[in-house]
Amino acid sequence: MTEVRTAQPAHASDVPGDGGVGPVPASRGEEERLRRWRMVLGGGPADGTGYVPAGNDVAMDKALAALYGRGEGKDGRLKAGAERGAGLGGSAPSVARWLGDVRTYFPSSVVQVIQRDAIDRLGLAALLLEPEMLEAVEADVHLVGTLLSLNKAMPEETKETARAVVRKVVEELEKRLASRTRTALTGALDRSARISRPRHHDIDWNRTIAANLRHYLPEYRTIVPERLIGYGRASQAVKKEVVLCVDQSGSMAASVVYASVFGAVLASMRSLATRLVVFDTAVVDLTDQLEDPVDVLFGTQLGGGTDINRALAYCQSRITRPADTVVVLISDLYEGGIKDEMLKRVAAMKAAGVQFVTLIALSDEGAPSYDREHAAALAALGAPAFACTPDLFPDVMAAALEKGTIPIPEGAAA
Repeated sequence: MTEVRTAQPAHASDVPGDGGVGPVPASRGEEERLRRWRMVLGGGPADGTGYVPAGNDVAMDKALAALYGRGEGKDGRLKAGAERGAGLGGSAPSVARWLGDVRTYFPSSVVQVIQRDAIDRLGLAALLLEPEMLEAVEADVHLVGTLLSLNKAMPEETKETARAVVRKVVEELEKRLASRTRTALTGALDRSARISRPRHHDIDWNRTIAANLRHYLPEYRTIVPERLIGYGRASQAVKKEVVLCVDQSGSMAASVVYASVFGAVLASMRSLATRLVVFDTAVVDLTDQLEDPVDVLFGTQLGGGTDINRALAYCQSRITRPADTVVVLISDLYEGGIKDEMLKRVAAMKAAGVQFVTLIALSDEGAPSYDREHAAALAALGAPAFACTPDLFPDVMAAALEKGTIPIPEGAAA
């Protein structure tokens, strides 16, 4: 049976009609349709297109066949196929050349998919320890996660190259996320500081009307406000404290990357005091490294167990202004510590006035596998657990800072 490739060079609208090798199509549109299906299916007598690659298509097909032209043996491991098993070999130079070909013929988004497939299907993670391999890859969040998991095994001559790759991704994320995050949070902090004698354009009309309903005059069908409530103006003093408590188990790699970037952005705001804590079975406070998210990422240790209770105990001990503090727990909630103690700590923090938010993921990938029982228990305490995209995170933080309703995406809550 013909194997359908995961990474496609193009999209096809429908399947070739007769499934057999027919004559050369009369229309250019039909020929292009068959060309695309041929590149997806990979050739052989079963693909049914009758299209013969030419020009750049030959090199593109060869690059795809090196990865996707493989079958599985009885043990489930990948092996070279009889017809399409070009393979990548075991050396970094051959893989680097192959990656160069892939980047030549495919757009960046497709290259990233192909790279992830190569790492998963062919076990190429170890080759990422080679500098020339790192120089050839297309950097993205998933690649950063893989590099961080290899950090301790990385030779010294590779670490500088790896840091350059990670920094490129971090800088791109900061460009995408920083401005909107600062805007959303600055507005929330301003609105949280209410004043009683505001200027006209600073009046919070919703709160003013709610506070003066008893002064409604039926004959004029209006409210005469006795007291005006307005938004406060920004000051340089610290208004709120934020604690990011991040699970660094292997499944949370993308969330660790995004949390580190957001942590650096939040730390750059003078009106926020930001703390970043990462944990597995141990707890590490990386707050003093927040000026550089790359340093933060290389200070993490992806993998290992999980002790959420221990991490929350540390965070709880560092809270000095509960009513002005937001704690964001980012974890898949597979607790290896004491579940009941973990829930008691969350309940105690909320009772003291802490705003507590639980994110089972902070990434573009949606909700991962997570402990639904623990998520339901947190929801019962008023801390619903949900997957959050990086683009939604500023709104979530703004609502938490204002002690408003958290914008949970439909179907995302646990």
